[in-house]
Amino acid sequence: MSAQIVLFDGFDPLDVIAPFEVLAAGGDTLGGGELRVELVSAEGPRLVMSGTLGLTLTATSTLDARQPGYVIVPGASGPVDGDPDKGVPTVPVVLARFAASSAVPLLRDALANPGITVATVCGGALGLAMAGLIEGRNAVTHTLGMDVLDATGVNAVRARVVDDGDLITSGGVTSGLDLALYLLDREFGPEIARAVEELFEYERRGTVWRAGGRVPASV
Repeated sequence: MSAQIVLFDGFDPLDVIAPFEVLAAGGDTLGGGELRVELVSAEGPRLVMSGTLGLTLTATSTLDARQPGYVIVPGASGPVDGDPDKGVPTVPVVLARFAASSAVPLLRDALANPGITVATVCGGALGLAMAGLIEGRNAVTHTLGMDVLDATGVNAVRARVVDDGDLITSGGVTSGLDLALYLLDREFGPEIARAVEELFEYERRGTVWRAGGRVPASV
């Protein structure tokens, strides 16, 4: 199976690198080429500039909505405040551009493919929501975007990772580590995830919220 991490102009580098390294280590732990991790874009192979000091990463292939596995969407980086009319590439502006980009039809196909689980880090969920792709779903994004996420018709859940079946989202920037470890645990079992935790000397943190179960009684 594959884990395709989607690059777009203005992406947040840590949203990409954290799950990339965790899943790559998971693939090594599994052995036998069972999990392939790659950086992709909607436009195909190209250099893609992040929103942090012009750092670039290379997409090596085109996002393939037919390939079983995971499609992981990062958030954006850049200034939070500023005047878009003056050309300030704020995070909301970058995410709005992404939500109107050629990635959206491919992501819509990925969400419709029963063999694919779409996952997001930080503002990635907000990008999907702004594109109208996850209305009515349970999701989390960066704490600064939770009200906006809720306003798009998404059930915004305050947790580190939110598991809504074939849509798994995670909160702030560093949650990409927890997301990827959770994906390894869910797909391949706790021993694989634990081996990567020990390798990275990192322990997962925060709550994993799953759809279903009992609702607290009203007080």
